[in-house]
Amino acid sequence: MDSRSGRGGRPARQADIAEAAGVSQTTVSLVLAGNREGVRLSESTRQRVLKAAEKLGYVPDPVATRLASSRNHMLGVYTFASAFPTDVDGFYYPILVGVEEEAAALGQDLVLFTGTGGADARAHDRTTIRRTRITDGCLFFGRHIPEEPIDWLLGSGFPLVYIGRRDELDGRIPFVGVDYVTASAAVVDRLVAQGHRSIRYLREDDDAPSSTDRETGVLQAVRRAGLPTAKVVVRRAPSDVGPSLIAGWRRAGVTAVIVEETDTGSLARALFETLDAAGLRCPDDLSLAVLGRSPYRPEASGFEVPRRELGRRSVRLLVDQITAAPGERRTAQELLPCTPVIGNTIGPA
Repeated sequence: MDSRSGRGGRPARQADIAEAAGVSQTTVSLVLAGNREGVRLSESTRQRVLKAAEKLGYVPDPVATRLASSRNHMLGVYTFASAFPTDVDGFYYPILVGVEEEAAALGQDLVLFTGTGGADARAHDRTTIRRTRITDGCLFFGRHIPEEPIDWLLGSGFPLVYIGRRDELDGRIPFVGVDYVTASAAVVDRLVAQGHRSIRYLREDDDAPSSTDRETGVLQAVRRAGLPTAKVVVRRAPSDVGPSLIAGWRRAGVTAVIVEETDTGSLARALFETLDAAGLRCPDDLSLAVLGRSPYRPEASGFEVPRRELGRRSVRLLVDQITAAPGERRTAQELLPCTPVIGNTIGPA
C-alpha cells in the first residue's frame, strides 16, 4: 500500500488508518474527531492513530465531517460580480486579502463558489447560491444581489454575511459595510471650507446602497452649508461622460466636481480622461474629489475605503454567527469608518 494513499492508490480512509495503527475503526474515528464522547484512550494509542493518519496523508471527507460534527471549518466566498476579481489593482482584491488573512488566523478554509453558466446566469443562479450550504457559512459581495435565494438562505437559518451595506429584504441581511454617508459629507465640508458654492456630484446611473449612501452624505452637507441641491446630483453612465458635460458645468460656474468610485472604477476613470483631454488641471481649473480611492488617480483628494479591514471583519462576524449558541444569532450589521485622503486636487474656489 502506498504510504500516501489507501489501497489501489485511492485516498486513505479511516479503515486504512485502523489497519496501519493496529486498532479498530471506531478508535480511529474517536481520535480523529477529538474524542468528544470522553471515551478512555491511552495517549500511546492516540499518538499511534495520529501518526498513521499523517503517514497515509489522510484528509477527512468534508461532507462526512459536517454530518458528524455540524461544522467543517469551511467558509464560502460568493461574489455577484461578473467575474471573480484577481487584479491587484481591482476594487475587491484588498477585500479578498483581508478575508484570506482572517480565515487563516481563525483556522478556517475558504471555498470559492464559481457558479454555473455565463456571467448573467450566475448572478441569479439559485442552485449555485443554495450550494453554499455545504460550508459552515458564506460571505457574499457584489453591487447587486438576487433577493429570492438570499431570502431562502436566511429563512433556513444558514449563517451568512454580506460584505457591504445592504438594505434589501427589510434589513434582515447581516453585513459589514462602510460609512459612506459620513465620509462623503466630510468631502463636501472640505470643499465648502475652500469657498466652493457651485458643486456637482457625478454618480453611477443605477441604484445600489453604496451609491445611495454617498449621495445621502453629499446632499446632507450641501444642505448644511445652505446651498441649493436641485442640480448637485448628476447621474451618468461612463459612456455619457464627455467634453460637452464638462463644458456645460464650466459655463454654469461649477468650481468643484465630486465623482463616485465604485467597484468597476469606470465612471471616475471616464471623468479623469475627459478632464485630461480638455486640458483642465486640478485644482487650478477645477477642484476634484473622489468618493473612494481610484487606482487611476491615487493622488486625488477624497477618502480611503477600509477594504482590507472590511474583509477581515466580515470573516470574524461570520464565524461569530456560526459559533453562536442556538437562539443567540442576531442580524449583526456594522459600518466601518473611512480614512480621509488630503490629496492634491482640491483648492480654493
